[in-house]
Amino acid sequence: MADKPEDQPDVRADAGDESADFEEQSQTGVSEQEAAAPGSEDSSSLQTQLEAAQAQIAALTDQALRAQADAENARRRAARDVENAHKFALEKFVAELLPVLDSLEKAVETAAAAAQGATPEGAAETNEAAAAIAEGVQLSAKLFVDVLAKVGINQLDPIGEPFDPQHHEAMAMVPNPDLEPNSVMDVMQKGYTLNGRLVRAAMVVVSKAPD
Repeated sequence: MADKPEDQPDVRADAGDESADFEEQSQTGVSEQEAAAPGSEDSSSLQTQLEAAQAQIAALTDQALRAQADAENARRRAARDVENAHKFALEKFVAELLPVLDSLEKAVETAAAAAQGATPEGAAETNEAAAAIAEGVQLSAKLFVDVLAKVGINQLDPIGEPFDPQHHEAMAMVPNPDLEPNSVMDVMQKGYTLNGRLVRAAMVVVSKAPD
């Protein structure tokens, strides 16, 4: 068997070296992947924590907005209650005063009727006295009504107006060809409102079409 020339390269040795290098590189790649894996887990955990924090912030923001809205609604309700207390504090007092005004208006009617129905004996003197009484009481009643109007109390005297069930109380319906049906043809007792709120409905007689 011929001897191998001294200058001929050892192919098996080179192949062994290449195999060793490849194995080393493979092991190094695996080690790098293993080293990179914890970093990937940390990134995923941070992302999860960020999403949870964002969800918590959104929930807290929603709670804060709801609390702010509730506080604003409570403030508005309190302001409305105070306003209503100021506007309608006189309601009970007004209800007690109205019979006094009714008496004054009834006195005006009585004095006017007395002036018109005086007897012939001393008729001129009686008429003048009754007319003076009627005028004085009428002025007092008007002054009373004007004072009430200054504090938001308005009189309802709806004669000739359409019947309004929210402000009028129908005491009777009478056929009347001269008026539109459901019109107020007579006011038996005047009504009153306090700042737009009904204190007492007007008692009225309502017209209807003739049978």
